[in-house]
Amino acid sequence: MTWRQLRVLIQHLPPESSTMTALRNKLSGEELTEQAEKGEPEKGRWSQLEQLTASVLDAVRRLEYVTICANTEKKRDQPEPPTPTPRPGAKPRKPKPKITEQAAERLFELINGGAA
Repeated sequence: MTWRQLRVLIQHLPPESSTMTALRNKLSGEELTEQAEKGEPEKGRWSQLEQLTASVLDAVRRLEYVTICANTEKKRDQPEPPTPTPRPGAKPRKPKPKITEQAAERLFELINGGAA
């Protein structure tokens, strides 16, 4: 095994591994502060277990939402749909834009030949 292969193996260990914990424990206070300021946890890797846990959480929230909607008579009493658990490296979905009353009227005019 070359030194480069060893370095690559160590760099790709999960953050909770004993080796990565030992490396973090050896850092000085200044180095820890510097890493904390430059850190971007939302870009960090997740293990397969964390990905599966987030998927289960999303599924449970969706089932809860569907159950509430199915047992609610009035549509205005229904809750907002749940937002998915944020994953590292994935941007959150943009909410669908809601059309205003004025925009709906303008669209109705355009559809019915009001542009002429």
